[in-house]
Amino acid sequence: MTDKIYGNTPCFLGGKKVQIGTDQVNDRDVLIYGVPWEGAVTWGDYTGAELGPKSIRLNSARYSGYLPELDGIDVLAHYQLGDLGDVDIVPHDVPDTMNRIENFAGKVWDTGKFPVAFGGDHGITFPIVSALGKKIDGKVGIIHLDAHYDNMNDYQGEMYARSTPFKRLYEDENVRSESIVHMGIHGPRNKPETGKFAAEAGATTITSREIRYANNIQAMADKAYQIASEGTEAVYLSICSDVLDFAFNPGGPVDGNGLTSFELVELVHAFAKKGIIGMDLVEIYPIQDPNDFSSHLASTIILYALAGNILHEKENK
Repeated sequence: MTDKIYGNTPCFLGGKKVQIGTDQVNDRDVLIYGVPWEGAVTWGDYTGAELGPKSIRLNSARYSGYLPELDGIDVLAHYQLGDLGDVDIVPHDVPDTMNRIENFAGKVWDTGKFPVAFGGDHGITFPIVSALGKKIDGKVGIIHLDAHYDNMNDYQGEMYARSTPFKRLYEDENVRSESIVHMGIHGPRNKPETGKFAAEAGATTITSREIRYANNIQAMADKAYQIASEGTEAVYLSICSDVLDFAFNPGGPVDGNGLTSFELVELVHAFAKKGIIGMDLVEIYPIQDPNDFSSHLASTIILYALAGNILHEKENK
């Protein structure tokens, strides 16, 4: 029987319940944590992202670590997972919550284990990466899989809303803006100024259309990773669920013309195989997804990433 992380909620993929800052993490290879934060809502009733970590954990109970399509690799035979539970957030207190996320993430980075954070909205990426930048000797590069740039300066005065984290990261002295790749960008919910901000910061845009028409996922992954790794000490991967077409993501924002689930998991696997230091997966809205399709897909995305990590370690022994 799997450990319960809280209530009747199991640890992610049957991992062991562990506490940050204790020796419990020493025999773990991968550390999972949730960030159940829902900041400013930017459209209608698309809310409930704070329920993502719980829903992802609940639905992960269905899965093993075996991936026959990846030469039969069994992720859970290679890695011991530890589930740290969730960051304690403070509803309606954005600065305090951002500080709490950064402090928690800093302790996770100190362990040297591979971290996976579940959001929550995309605002959580800034404090997580900010904490990373203060822990390494060098700059951070980021591969950002998303329909949108998420680099607005503010949303109705809120500087840490889900539409702003990459503007904050452009401003972070420990992040190399020229090594930020916005990948999978598509759709009219973007604004002209967001593309302009990205270009002025020196970031690279790769649209969903470019990925599709290239008809070569590995080549596109190589291109993105080369940019993100140039001049940096570490590459971080951030995934917003709406990089997917809504046909594959009923529990996410409604954006058409996005990636297929196959394209996304293959890209994630390719990046991890090349070497990433950690990742997050954000913006799953369980309350609009009665069959939990998006929460189920989260396990596949993470397993493909961890399988890539395993192959990276083998190739770099």
